[in-house]
Amino acid sequence: MDEVRQELLMGYAAGQLPAPMALAVATHAALNPRARGIVRGYEEIGGAFLADLKPEPLAPGSLEAMLARLDEPPPPPPPMHGLESGIPPVLARHLPAPLDDMPWTWRGPLCEYPLLTDMDGFDTRFFRLKAGWPVPKHTHEGLELTVVVRGAYSDNTGRYLRGDMAIADAAIDHRPWAERGEDCFCLAVTDAGRKLTDPILRLLNGIIRV
Repeated sequence: MDEVRQELLMGYAAGQLPAPMALAVATHAALNPRARGIVRGYEEIGGAFLADLKPEPLAPGSLEAMLARLDEPPPPPPPMHGLESGIPPVLARHLPAPLDDMPWTWRGPLCEYPLLTDMDGFDTRFFRLKAGWPVPKHTHEGLELTVVVRGAYSDNTGRYLRGDMAIADAAIDHRPWAERGEDCFCLAVTDAGRKLTDPILRLLNGIIRV
């Protein structure tokens, strides 16, 4: 998945990712110094290319319109929730309340809150998994990006800590477990559905939302 990761970081630096994936990569970069450095490097390369481009003339009235906007009052900053809990600002602006007051939808030890619900073709959710509990075993019909924003979890692909971004696709069949001691908060973005693969729970595919 290293190649996919590099493509995502490059696409984010170039401003070419869809909003849900851009949110996941931006959250990853905000919490992970190595990813942040890679994005900065791609941005510098892009800036060098832009510096070599021949400037285009402005459309008539562009300068006047820009100057007029300078006199407009700036829009109020969006409310940000979760900063006190270590949630980065890029994600905090999408949360409606502090973590303990979130209007979670509970599914046993797992609870969730949907984000960017107006983006067709993507499923974006903020998850909270109780410490020491697993997510049902599942695979994916497309690409899934999972960014740990607080706590940690492990599965058969490795251990993921705050700031890590796990990338999964149809080749990955896993059961993530939140580590003991602290609930695990994750941002997850998929561009297709998930499928339960537990021998018993897979009978519920198509009946319950995973």
